[in-house]
Amino acid sequence: MQTWLVTGGAGFIGGNFVLDAVAAGVRVITLDALTYAGNRDTLASLEHNPHHRFVHGDIGDRALVAALLAEHRPQAVVHFAAESHVDRSIDGPAAFVQTNVVGTLSLLECVRDHWRGLGDAERAAFRFLHVSTDEVYGSLGDTGKFSETTPYAPNSPYSASKAASDHLVRAFHHTYGLPTLTTNCSNNYGPFQFPEKLIPLIIQRALAGEPLPVYGDGRNVRDWLYVKDHCAAIRRVLEAGRAGETWNVGGNAERENIDVVRTLCALLDERQPRSDGLPRERQIAYVADRPGHDRRYAIDAGKIERELGWRPAVSFEQGMAATVDWYLANRDWTGRVLDGSYRLQRLGAVA
Repeated sequence: MQTWLVTGGAGFIGGNFVLDAVAAGVRVITLDALTYAGNRDTLASLEHNPHHRFVHGDIGDRALVAALLAEHRPQAVVHFAAESHVDRSIDGPAAFVQTNVVGTLSLLECVRDHWRGLGDAERAAFRFLHVSTDEVYGSLGDTGKFSETTPYAPNSPYSASKAASDHLVRAFHHTYGLPTLTTNCSNNYGPFQFPEKLIPLIIQRALAGEPLPVYGDGRNVRDWLYVKDHCAAIRRVLEAGRAGETWNVGGNAERENIDVVRTLCALLDERQPRSDGLPRERQIAYVADRPGHDRRYAIDAGKIERELGWRPAVSFEQGMAATVDWYLANRDWTGRVLDGSYRLQRLGAVA
């Protein structure tokens, strides 16, 4: 049985990854600091599973990380832990540098030192997989897609911090020989996503009868990736990806933000109509655009399809319907994660 150490495994993508990995027969050690977006409820189904252990701790705690590596001797470290919301990075960039840059550096140093002490066979099989974002590439015009060779041009404190961590991971491979893998994904959506992000935010506000805030003209374009597809891509990269390589992971589902919101409104109208019978599109409210808002992202996922045989299995329409159904069936989960520090308000305004 493989053992993986997963950082940030109580977050959105990390939590889905842990659930899927354990279901696939992997033993997982989850390390999570349980900041605002980390939630033990996401992993509640694994509470008594002998193949999962949860550890409450920080990736910057070198003694803890070193002890976990020594005790469990994982074949892979999968690094999700990060501050991840662009709007929050505008309000408070320092936390993003501390976690995403300084924390990643600390983790890399611990992993490098552990890896150096392994036997030859264990060293050859070991992998450090760093999960990153397409936002490091900046903004696209009306045409073209991001490839693995697109120059970095981050435009927000969040994307700048992730770009820095990507560069550190690359440097640890080329300088120390650490067998690293990096994935840069497009916008994820699906179960267990913290309600500050567009899709769960719109769902919750629509159900509450509140205005649905759409930035600017709503024409910003994102490539949407169902989180379960993303998890499958990461497992495939771990299985067969060449050390030192980067892999773009996309959903091949470009949509304007306003179309995403309208799709959500229509799905909710079908499943849980308003008491007055009016369409939820009437709740849409355009608000001032956020600073540095990239106009368009689009991922060229040709490399991972050609070389590793991965492609998304869930269409945008299927994924959105499944996501709405999950949130309607799990409103208690959303209520528990909203602990009072976030009340579905807009973030990222500049004073």
